Amino acid sequence: MRRSGILMHISSLPSDYGIGKLGKEAYEFADFLEKGGVSVWQILPLSPTSYGDSPYQSFSVHAGNPYFIDFEKLEEQGLLLPEEYKNVNWGSDSRRVDYALIYENVFSVLRKAYERFDTSDEDYISFCKEKSEWLPAYSLFMALKEAHGGRPWQEWEKPLAMFEEEAILEAREKYSDEAEFYSVMQYWFYSQWNDLRKYCNEKGISIVGDIPIYVAYDSAEVWQYPELFCLDKEKLPTDVAGCPPDFFSPTGQLWGNPLYDWEYHKKTGYNWWIKRLESAMKLYDTVRIDHFRGFESYYAIPYGNETAEIGEWRKGPNTDLFEKAEKALGNMSIIAEDLGLITDEVREMLKNCGYPGMKVLQFAFDSGSSCGDLPHNFANSNCIVYTGTHDNMTLTGWTESLGARSMTFAKKYLRVKDRKDIPEAMVRLAWSSTAELAVAQMQDFLGEDPNARMNTPATPSGNWQYRVQKGAFTAKLAKKILALNEIYYR
Repeated sequence: MRRSGILMHISSLPSDYGIGKLGKEAYEFADFLEKGGVSVWQILPLSPTSYGDSPYQSFSVHAGNPYFIDFEKLEEQGLLLPEEYKNVNWGSDSRRVDYALIYENVFSVLRKAYERFDTSDEDYISFCKEKSEWLPAYSLFMALKEAHGGRPWQEWEKPLAMFEEEAILEAREKYSDEAEFYSVMQYWFYSQWNDLRKYCNEKGISIVGDIPIYVAYDSAEVWQYPELFCLDKEKLPTDVAGCPPDFFSPTGQLWGNPLYDWEYHKKTGYNWWIKRLESAMKLYDTVRIDHFRGFESYYAIPYGNETAEIGEWRKGPNTDLFEKAEKALGNMSIIAEDLGLITDEVREMLKNCGYPGMKVLQFAFDSGSSCGDLPHNFANSNCIVYTGTHDNMTLTGWTESLGARSMTFAKKYLRVKDRKDIPEAMVRLAWSSTAELAVAQMQDFLGEDPNARMNTPATPSGNWQYRVQKGAFTAKLAKKILALNEIYYR
């Protein structure tokens, strides 16, 4: 079945409150997708953001981002008064998320709602039981982080940092109210998200969600389960994740995430990973796994190095993990993010898994007509074609940055004469391809300039801020996208 999708994170939705919410604008976007004949809404990880505001560096692999909780829905439930959130300063730039301002204000508003919330509510109690494997530790982790001025867990008192039983029991009692607040926020998030997803599904729209392969060092998972990772007795990483130097990054990319102890995971039947995948499958309809090649082999950098220039490749679990997961969970709808250095071994793993990989058209015009990202070279339809991902420039910005040789080739391939016609031709190229799913960023349907870029890899700040303007989801644009879908049978 040929389908089309639009990539836009929840944070980018229009809103009066500084960041996208799971409220009316999200439902209006779902209506817009339906009118445009678009059957896939792709988003980034829904996890709480930590340092750098990246959804790929989160305090938890299971928790949802409290920033997305819709205030108006809480008002409808009698938990908030309009003046308690409408009179707050949410920033003056409707095109950018001011994360510092959101962090400063959102929790005080949600705390007011929490004070009115009945924690004996049966639905809430049922939610806590359902999420009991991760919710208590996450909520305590966040309460302790708040009590320690936001400092990472490794800077707490040693008994707490080492997750010693007596210290944890004392903390649960001392910070019970603070931890409950974080649990209630998860209940609100999940309730609102599940309602939105159900609304989308009823309209024939499926959600593609993203999970990072790695876990942030400052996370509830590393704090609670150090045995899952390559840590020493003091819970310091022995090696960390990243990518070796290449043409784009002469010193490589130092991500800094702790690496998995794959031998331990294998001994436990990949139990933790299977639960993580199960959690993601309940959150999304399809899961895109970031850096999928890391399951075949991964780059290990000695902890403490300032660049990724020194490191080594080590073997991962390959298909063994996914075979065990499929046996436990049944068939999983997964997209493999197979970008970067792809070896024959990685290709073999992807073939054996059977999951669709990714083709990115912005990568297709630098190496001539033999490039595998060009549609005429697609081996089969079992792939997802993107005009660009959240890590790419907008199509307008990309077109402006093209060198003379690539520009000449792109014009010939796309059969356009003017540079300004390239972005629209790129979308048509994706839609006309044999790929089972074609996806473009919302920015590219809106013709956004380079300032609308979502993320520039290997840059520490200024990312994840893009927001769509109110009134952008017009009937005219939906009609244009619908025509594109009808022409190319998507």
